[in-house]
Amino acid sequence: MLFPLPLVFIIGLLVGAVINWLADYLPHYQMPKTPRYPDGETRPPVAWMGLTAFLLGKRASSGGAKLSWRYPLIEIVTAVALVLTVVVASGRTEMSQLRLVFLMIYIALFVLITLIDVEHKLILFSVIIPSLVIGLIDAIVDPYGPPLENALIGAAVGFGVFFLMYLGGFLFTYVLSKSRGQEINEVAFGYGDVMLITLSGLLLGWQNLLIAMFITVFLGAAGALLYIIFRRLAGSRYSMFTALPYGPYIVIATTMMLLFASEVGGFVVGAR
Repeated sequence: MLFPLPLVFIIGLLVGAVINWLADYLPHYQMPKTPRYPDGETRPPVAWMGLTAFLLGKRASSGGAKLSWRYPLIEIVTAVALVLTVVVASGRTEMSQLRLVFLMIYIALFVLITLIDVEHKLILFSVIIPSLVIGLIDAIVDPYGPPLENALIGAAVGFGVFFLMYLGGFLFTYVLSKSRGQEINEVAFGYGDVMLITLSGLLLGWQNLLIAMFITVFLGAAGALLYIIFRRLAGSRYSMFTALPYGPYIVIATTMMLLFASEVGGFVVGAR
């Protein structure tokens, strides 16, 4: 085992608390402050983590504003995700400690990106740009990741393909707006999705990125279909232009290729 699992789990809980903290401020373009309750009251240090706040009876402020279940759940999800990453990596003979550290950083970043995208339908440059810098450093210093040239080509391919889809989405909504005589503001891809797939290409290299993009499109279509079915079952109407976060599908596909590139690649190629 490259790292002791109990230690990884504890680190994951702490990282999850940081993710919650950043997710409270970054989408509002605010500098992070001391963790606070929903009503703005400063949380005591024992409540800076969601788990300790819940377990020690510090979930609510003096005014009764309660922390949501998101706080302990994100901490647990992050801890479990990091533990699973270590377990998977420990079965790889070619895995180094340096590579595993980078993988754990990426998983934590993906949790933050997904959380903000689901809650606010935003993929922030304040998260993506540092992630790109980390990915570039990885490509330079880590011999077990994609070589620098491969990583840069992957970033360029990801950006190019999704930027064309981004422009195509604007063209589609413009034409449809004109034909219907009503303004449509939603597009299939936001520019944040373009930057996220660029990050994916940098982390995976162009060969694995192609498979990740295929998985992303498949997951996106399946997710949209399930959303429509659940809306119908709940008796609610589905608007054709309801904005659905696309970032989680990119994150899932990228994570699959980071941890299971040979297995997923063999399955996809074999299924063709």
